[in-house]
Amino acid sequence: MRKYLPIIFTIILTLTFSTPASAAEFNDVAAGSWYQPAITEMSKIGWLTGYADGSFKPEKSITASEFVTITARAAGLEIKPAAASKHWAADVMQSALAAGWYDWDEIPPTTELYDQPISRQLAVKILMRALLPQASGDYNSQSKKISDFAALPGRYYEPVLAAYQVGVLTGDADGAFRPQSALSRAEACTLLLRASQLNKTTPTEQQSPQTNNLPQPSPAPTVAGHVSQNGRLQVIGTQLCNAAGQPIILRGLSSHGLQWYPQFAGKAAIANTVQRGANVFRLAMYTAEGGYISNPALKETVKQAVQAAIQNDIYVIIDWHILSDGNPLTNLDSAKDFFTEMAQLYQDTPNVIYEICNEPNRVSWAGEVRPYAEEIVAAIRAIDEQAIILIGSPTWSQDLHLAAANPLPGHNLMYTCHFYAGTHGAELRQRIDEALNNGLPIFISEWGVSRADGSGGVFLQEASEWLNFLHQRSLSWCAWSLCDKAETSAVLRPGTSPNQTWSDNDLTEAGLFIFSHIQD
Repeated sequence: MRKYLPIIFTIILTLTFSTPASAAEFNDVAAGSWYQPAITEMSKIGWLTGYADGSFKPEKSITASEFVTITARAAGLEIKPAAASKHWAADVMQSALAAGWYDWDEIPPTTELYDQPISRQLAVKILMRALLPQASGDYNSQSKKISDFAALPGRYYEPVLAAYQVGVLTGDADGAFRPQSALSRAEACTLLLRASQLNKTTPTEQQSPQTNNLPQPSPAPTVAGHVSQNGRLQVIGTQLCNAAGQPIILRGLSSHGLQWYPQFAGKAAIANTVQRGANVFRLAMYTAEGGYISNPALKETVKQAVQAAIQNDIYVIIDWHILSDGNPLTNLDSAKDFFTEMAQLYQDTPNVIYEICNEPNRVSWAGEVRPYAEEIVAAIRAIDEQAIILIGSPTWSQDLHLAAANPLPGHNLMYTCHFYAGTHGAELRQRIDEALNNGLPIFISEWGVSRADGSGGVFLQEASEWLNFLHQRSLSWCAWSLCDKAETSAVLRPGTSPNQTWSDNDLTEAGLFIFSHIQD
């Protein structure tokens, strides 16, 4: 039997049972105020009660337990008894936690945060997972609506961008979201009502991605094989080709951060990917987050991994993996020194490809990314005139249209695009086609079967649509990520050794899918 909440918007921390009042009966909800319609509607439904003195206190911050409780009623969450707890909302809080609306570290079941104000970012995450779990938001269009997007932690990108995409959120007058700020009771009512109304429509009604009207290409005849068969790569038009000028497609895996998972970039791990068909491996050398800038010794891990790739006769991408440090100019001098050293080491090695800025973000193409790329390309070209160089673009390497409008001069340059099947769809594919049509060579140096934060899913139908799209355009790719991290984008189950030969039982759902498509 389903157990539902007997009361929803209780204000007193002890559980009470009172008759819902209309907004007109709340003595502090003024007629004509911006929040009056939402409070009126929710009062009629029976979701709200007020204080004993007849007030509602619309400007007061809503607590975590209050917000989760009313969201649970709106979503029809089945409430199960919690472990022994005297807190009035323990049952609903632990039921919501079990349903995956939030994570343990965000609101621990030990109850100490139940009665604390909930942040706007966490409230939106709970709201979207409860009422609109299939909604998604496009980074390119939606992040630009948020003037303080830089203050939003990555774990909240997807729910917040989805909320903007479908109209749950609109931001302040200045375009700010204020992610860490508390949410008022009036704001909570407005958001909950919007989301509950949208919950009555279908995902296709909520979103209207652009239709790709460009001519659909046919895949070019391509060659397979490894470095010994194809030699030094080159770019002809928009196509990656081998030394003989034949179109080639590279497919393989990207490591996770080398500072965290160096064992999965060793000789045995790389050999395992080759046995399953990979002919390229990407080395994600983070610059921040304990990466190269604070730990230069990580360069030795890169060198060892390059050597392992050479021994396995595959191509290898050395990735300057900027992420939280979104402006590539921040560490320009370190990048120049690093790529100068790498070019000196590998100028005669056809295996090596350079990816010079993983995912620039909160920057512009003309102001930061292109000037940075000009400097790094020049540093590499002073030593190695032929190596393939991969260049990122703003908005996590998705602003291909900006690069296509003003690309760098030179040869053997390609531009990266990153996508995650649970987050990105038709709009980004349209952008890829437009960039290709404008003559921009593209390499998909990172993609995943999850959402953009590495979790959620696995989104196999969407991923299949993406891989068919890439195949039709003969685009090379590296999938995220070769590690055993407990997230849905990882290809190995937790605890899998990098040194054993992997069976299908060692692979996650993501791993089985990705490896099955490497040899398509």
